[in-house]
Amino acid sequence: MFNKILIANRGEIALRIIRTCKELGIKTVAVYSVADKDSLHTVFADEAVCIGPANSKESYLKIPSIISAAQVTGADAIHPGYGFLAENADFSEICAESNIKFIGPSPDMIRKMGDKALAKETMKACGVPVVPGSDGAVKSVAEAKKIALEIGYPVMLKASAGGGGKGMRIVWEEKYIENAFKTASNEADSAFGNPELYLEKYIENPRHIEIQVMGDQFGNVYHYNERDCTVQRRHQKLIEESPSPVVSPELRKAMGDASIKGAKAVNYEGAGTIEYLVDKHLNFYFIEMNTRIQVEHPVTEMVNNLDLIKQQILVAAGQKIADLPKEPNGHAFEFRINAEDPDFNFRPSPGKIEYLHFPGGFGVRVDSHAYNDYVIPPYYDSLIAKLIVWGTDREHAISRAKRAFEEFQIEGIKTTIPFHQLVLENNKFVKGDYDTSFIDHLALNNNSRG
Repeated sequence: MFNKILIANRGEIALRIIRTCKELGIKTVAVYSVADKDSLHTVFADEAVCIGPANSKESYLKIPSIISAAQVTGADAIHPGYGFLAENADFSEICAESNIKFIGPSPDMIRKMGDKALAKETMKACGVPVVPGSDGAVKSVAEAKKIALEIGYPVMLKASAGGGGKGMRIVWEEKYIENAFKTASNEADSAFGNPELYLEKYIENPRHIEIQVMGDQFGNVYHYNERDCTVQRRHQKLIEESPSPVVSPELRKAMGDASIKGAKAVNYEGAGTIEYLVDKHLNFYFIEMNTRIQVEHPVTEMVNNLDLIKQQILVAAGQKIADLPKEPNGHAFEFRINAEDPDFNFRPSPGKIEYLHFPGGFGVRVDSHAYNDYVIPPYYDSLIAKLIVWGTDREHAISRAKRAFEEFQIEGIKTTIPFHQLVLENNKFVKGDYDTSFIDHLALNNNSRG
């Protein structure tokens, strides 16, 4: 087992990892930027090292500074969390060269699954259903037009090396494809340093379903059921739940079996998520694999009664997977509480939290690094807390979520709490009858400003 783990991240995920490390008796090192000197992860870690200024390129994304912090403090492993360097193959490689264990997959695994075009080819080769589209990156507008004509409009252009909605454009007719190609390519280059795009058929009115997988160094790969991430805005997830309202036991088995097959094809090690679009006929298509722990992992933890971060660490230390899958127990939701104003197009709302009260009670969990008088910096992701609720079934979980939001008090900044309360009263959401365009229609129907 590791003696000391450095957490190469910030905010709630850094604190989440520190908690599991403490339970395992592992010492921890927090790294932080100047802007994060008062963040809770620096308080609860055994050691804390400043790695640079507020700009993430000069701190959380600066590999030499993080490796130096690990070496100076004697850390024998690094947990990257999610975002920042979590899916950076070069970082994983440098960790290995520095004799520091990267808690995650190998550089080769990250490269195979991190490049979306290559990941699609890999999955297709082992029989996992994929969305019809290009075989690899599209080299020119002319090639994009040719493929689009073959598979039919609408089509989606996507960045080969990224996610989160960056470098992504829907094209409904051929006359728009040239401009969309150039815009998406420039955006991908700016966000990920790689302008390459791939093209695929745009699935209309889909559900976004993902399967949590875990692999160890002995070739074992298991899946821990699905999460439904359909409630999203501009391809950013806002609400996740497990199990999905549309996934039957038969579909769960089919998607789980396909996910295990795909993960084994790359000898996958660690926590990962294989994501699918599910159409109205319940056909599922692979879209990407995230080679890291995800923001929404607590949803899976709540319905499977396991600690995914713990399992990640044990696997990285060379142990076999101990927590074997089981049928989901009850129903769980995760609501992302962002420092944003939903009344004004979700614009950022950094600043000082003047009053904060978290909800509690049975089946309620809050993951957060925020506290009274904490100042939310404007430099990073706007996530300040995650409300996770569990119920015996979906109806019970919704009822518990409503109760929890009545208790959730944040003053001094705008947050997405009122938005979530609005969603919980929406008939389509309550019935589970929606697709990825749900938020667009919700905003239209409620005359949101901005």
